Amino acid sequence: MNDITTSEFKVLGFSMPKISFTYGLFLIIWGVLISYISSSDSITSYFPSFLGVPLFISGLLAILIPAKRKVWMHIAVVFGLLCALGGTRFFMKMNDGLNYATGSMLMLFLTGSLFTFLCVKSFIHARKNKQ
Repeated sequence: MNDITTSEFKVLGFSMPKISFTYGLFLIIWGVLISYISSSDSITSYFPSFLGVPLFISGLLAILIPAKRKVWMHIAVVFGLLCALGGTRFFMKMNDGLNYATGSMLMLFLTGSLFTFLCVKSFIHARKNKQ
């Protein structure tokens, strides 16, 4: 049986499933909070929340079902990449100035890119330490 904890990739002491779980929760709260603060009636203001739900669930399931961790983390990285790609819209709208919408786009681009980068580093680490 593989002991995941001994050679596990960690960032600031946190495993990638915990980071996925936390990042998903952050996105859910961000989407709801920004929509509330901006009094937006647009469904697109909840876009971070829509991406956060599968990240939250996949991170949680990777923690709860270690045998299926690889599958859940691959699902998480897909949604992290979607965050980064969705955030690229910021570059089309940045002439509008920094407002709630463009701020959310920029946040998605930066955090999604970082999350995807960390996932790739984690996958490389796992491949190198495979027994």
